[in-house]
Amino acid sequence: MTRCAVFGTGSWGTAFAMVLADAGCEVTLWGRRAELADAVNRTHVNPDYLPGVRLPAGITATADPAEAAAGAEFAVLAVPSQTLRGNLATWAPLLEPDTVLVSLMKGIELGTTKRMSEVIAEVADAGPDRVAVVSGPNLAPEIAGRRPAASVVACADEDVAKRLQAACHTGYFRPYTNTDVVGCELGGAVKNVIALAVGMADGMGLGDNAKASLITRGLAETTRLGLAMGAHPYTFAGLAGMGDLVATCSSPLSRNNTFGTNLGRGMTVAETIAATSQTAEGVKSCQSVLDLARRVGVEMPITEAVVDVVHHGTPTRLVLKELMSRSAKPER
Repeated sequence: MTRCAVFGTGSWGTAFAMVLADAGCEVTLWGRRAELADAVNRTHVNPDYLPGVRLPAGITATADPAEAAAGAEFAVLAVPSQTLRGNLATWAPLLEPDTVLVSLMKGIELGTTKRMSEVIAEVADAGPDRVAVVSGPNLAPEIAGRRPAASVVACADEDVAKRLQAACHTGYFRPYTNTDVVGCELGGAVKNVIALAVGMADGMGLGDNAKASLITRGLAETTRLGLAMGAHPYTFAGLAGMGDLVATCSSPLSRNNTFGTNLGRGMTVAETIAATSQTAEGVKSCQSVLDLARRVGVEMPITEAVVDVVHHGTPTRLVLKELMSRSAKPER
């Protein structure tokens, strides 16, 4: 039986632990709070993040990272992206030398502009064959409800990707393999930023034409960034690109979309953060995505507009006016 450790008891980490357990894996779920781990073991429910969802018997929980890491073939990392470096520095020495580190995170590190796989490789001293990524249209509450979903498992080593694929393939969760780690990660990180913009448009009542335009042009700027960084263009037409973008921009289950909607309705960033119980990755990552784009010489006007609203306090309607007044140009 494949043994897996999932570091992070949030909704996505817990939902993916369910997928692994349903696929036949033995899963240990790590959480920083002992009382939550105890509640999971006692009731087989994560009361804080997936209340009412009964977890499979194959999942146990612990607040001891060494206990979670022991003998794990896959160590799944499901913490907020900006906390990864510090957490992994503690966990890495506890892992087996051949443990594959799997990122569920969709962000770009502030300051370094590194993708999560790059942070993992650096902190854990792991080669490309030990770092994998899961990305796609994977809204955690739906997956926890065992509703059908597909995703991408990406690793530079195709054999490792196939092993991970087998470890998380169930009747409701269909993973596809890919070797384009860069493209899958960028699709996952940038879609959160575009979802903030789409949410703002929704909150302002701008209509479906505006939202469709933002989604489409958002995909265009994501693809431009990906190509500049060596990603494969087809990745952005797939599950980790368009698929994830559509789900995140159109669903009320999306934290980033909901955050943007509140901004569009007139709430401040501080008010929206106070009203949000879980991390909306795009709020912090929008700045690092823009920094990365500027570093490689790629223009990303929607991302820049989101940064203006979230980090500089520019009114949403003013940002829209600036986007619409940009000079006309060919689509291609």
